[in-house]
Amino acid sequence: MKSPTAVILGASNDRGKFGNKAVRAHLQAGYDVFPVNPKSAEIAGQKAYASLAALPEQPFGRVSVYVPPSVGVKLLDEIAALDVREVWINPGSESPELLARAEALGLPVVQGCSIVSLGLSPSQFPG
Repeated sequence: MKSPTAVILGASNDRGKFGNKAVRAHLQAGYDVFPVNPKSAEIAGQKAYASLAALPEQPFGRVSVYVPPSVGVKLLDEIAALDVREVWINPGSESPELLARAEALGLPVVQGCSIVSLGLSPSQFPG
């Protein structure tokens, strides 16, 4: 059976940041993880992608957003172009503008912590 997939937008090599904790949490939960960060080639042992456009073409179970709202709103069209079942807008990544634009695009948005959705706590992934 194929593993679930997660794109972590705003993945980080800084183990204290939620973008890094999310990569580790999704890996622990059995996901194939696709970190996106234009400044890193690898994050938590996974090949990192410079942009959403650089991702391999495939359906993704989820995109988990860990970028500031001003950045995220600019990426919504690219997220909409992906074949994705859910878009997690994590705390701190939301804004009224971003949520309105996501709704207008018909994105399957879930507001909440994608780490908690896995039955895990961010505190389980220390910096």
